[in-house]
Amino acid sequence: MTSEAQAMIALDQEMDDLVPSEASPQRPVGESAGASSFPKVLRSRLDRFFVDQNISPKANQTMWVKIATGLVVLVGSWIAIYAFKPDSWRFIVLYVLGGLAQTFLLLNIAHDSNHNAISSVPSVNKTLNYVFDLCGISSYMWRILHHRGHHSCINVHPEDDALTGRGLLRFTPHEPRTWVQRFQHIYAFFLYALFSLDYVFVRDFECFFFPSHDYLKRKHPAREYAILFTGKGFYLTYMFILPVVVLGKSLLLVAAAFLLVHLIIGLTVVLVFQTTHTVDSTYFPSDRSEFDNGVYHIFATTADYATANPIVGWLAGGLNHHVVHHLCPFVCHTHYGHLTRIVKETAEEFGVPYRQYPTMTRAIWHHLILLRKLGNEN
Repeated sequence: MTSEAQAMIALDQEMDDLVPSEASPQRPVGESAGASSFPKVLRSRLDRFFVDQNISPKANQTMWVKIATGLVVLVGSWIAIYAFKPDSWRFIVLYVLGGLAQTFLLLNIAHDSNHNAISSVPSVNKTLNYVFDLCGISSYMWRILHHRGHHSCINVHPEDDALTGRGLLRFTPHEPRTWVQRFQHIYAFFLYALFSLDYVFVRDFECFFFPSHDYLKRKHPAREYAILFTGKGFYLTYMFILPVVVLGKSLLLVAAAFLLVHLIIGLTVVLVFQTTHTVDSTYFPSDRSEFDNGVYHIFATTADYATANPIVGWLAGGLNHHVVHHLCPFVCHTHYGHLTRIVKETAEEFGVPYRQYPTMTRAIWHHLILLRKLGNEN
């Protein structure tokens, strides 16, 4: 067994301690009499894949190509803007191209580096994790929210930060319903489009200075305050100020391009994530202790989509293989396709329900079905 495979096993075991884990017979996971060994068998098969193939669970050549592609497109779009000084429409095209590169980097590189899934060298992951800050989002705060506020309490209200709807959206039957949420399946996409704007201008500062969860009530290192303000300042400078000051573009034009980019990033990122947990087939535990084993918790609360579509997997950073992501968060997403096949076969063998949708469109549709249901039922 390679040292990296051993490290992966150790990290997976650490993750098992963070998440609830083996539903009791009355839970909606289809546990049969012989299913008690399911988590152990599944974990063993997932780990053995890397041993048998003699490959690292970290980034392979495909992943490094993706990293290079995303960075080249982002940097190249900005070089082209200043080198060619395009007219208004070409400026918007290049600006949006840079925004698409940011979306790609967030889903494919920033997320994996956040989980230390790209390299066994911590400094490499840490460096690539600054992609979040490059895109105007605090990498430090995202790391806390994503690990402590999502992976450790999937679909558990009010602990799972991904279920935060701020009173406008109801994502779980365990939170109170308001009259306006009757229409949430209609206006949800508009709010999703504002997601990245919210993170850049509100959410990061809110979590830093006005924490709403216990895991946020901590003494943040001084360097993280410096990185927060430096990162925000750098982002707004290259995205907003320099095009106006250096290129002489109108404030209205740059503001319009900036808004368009964030609408694209926000809508894309939210739909990629929400369609994996908040659909009408997933379960919402009353608390994190409802399960005895995190593997059953993951299967009950998580759904995959379009796993046979390589284009979706390439663009979405493998997050459409979301069951595997939660089972193996420290594994690079370019391995998810092989691991998903193991998950499907093992779940079928033990009679454990595996939730999936054939396309992303179907997953989005079932997300809207859930929103409508939760908006109209107490």
